[in-house]
Amino acid sequence: MTRHVVFGTGQVGRPLVEQLVRQGSKVVAVNRSGRADLPGAEVVGGDATDPSFTTRVAAGAGAVYFCLNAPNYDRWTDEFPPLQRGVLAGARAAGARLVVLDNLYAYGLTGGADLVETLGANPTSAKSATRAAMTEELLAAHRAGDVEVVIGRASDYFGPGTTRSALGETVFGTALTGRTAQVMGDPDQPHSYSYTRDVAAGLIALATRPGATGSIWHLPIAETRTTRQVVDHVYRLAGHRPRSFAAGRTTLRLLGVAKPAMREYLHTLYQFTDRWVVDDTRFRTTFGDHTTPLDDALAATLAWYRKETR
Repeated sequence: MTRHVVFGTGQVGRPLVEQLVRQGSKVVAVNRSGRADLPGAEVVGGDATDPSFTTRVAAGAGAVYFCLNAPNYDRWTDEFPPLQRGVLAGARAAGARLVVLDNLYAYGLTGGADLVETLGANPTSAKSATRAAMTEELLAAHRAGDVEVVIGRASDYFGPGTTRSALGETVFGTALTGRTAQVMGDPDQPHSYSYTRDVAAGLIALATRPGATGSIWHLPIAETRTTRQVVDHVYRLAGHRPRSFAAGRTTLRLLGVAKPAMREYLHTLYQFTDRWVVDDTRFRTTFGDHTTPLDDALAATLAWYRKETR
């Protein structure tokens, strides 16, 4: 039985562990505290920046997943690369395939063109430059033959348990109360959102299927609608009249006076002011369709929020 070691038990790590357990895999879930309610998985706590720890916990693994994020978004450029390097060291020592969950920062501004894997890195901020450098570090390790690496990229998350996201608490939570949803940018632009359960399923495919390594893949994603269409549908499911407020550059700056972390979203605001459509054709044609219909995914997410607020 293949041993799967998942670093990160957050918005994607949790459903990833749950799916692996349901498939009968031996799973180790790793986070900072060593605490998580994940029946069927062994939960281990430790510092993922420490190669001695990651080497110890990854020993014997066939697949290692990097689903961590930096704890402080305003110090992301300093805190994030050491986490990746630590997990890379563990996967290398284990001789395991390293499956990395990535975002779309490295593409930078696309002028509204569809996002495809052949787009080159075009960093427009310190965060996007950091992510582009991290990706190149991974691919260089693969080219050198040090470790098998595969990268899966996802857009902004939504799903059960996903609260800290552009399509999280400020949309699903407010929909249940009928209050005004808070979004960013231009809500009438098409924007691809990634359902966390589909992201997890895509990562498992990248970990277990031949012909995946040494490459970047866009993880499965359902149809793209405008942010307003998505929000309005969620409100109708909740039984309330749609209400939303879109924060632009000026609003984010003002909010940043009281909450400095809000200013950090200015770095990637272009993803919400411009057309932002992710093309997952390459993944679908290679590994099959792993997507949940968008309306079903939105309904499942709202059901989770409804249950949590009872």
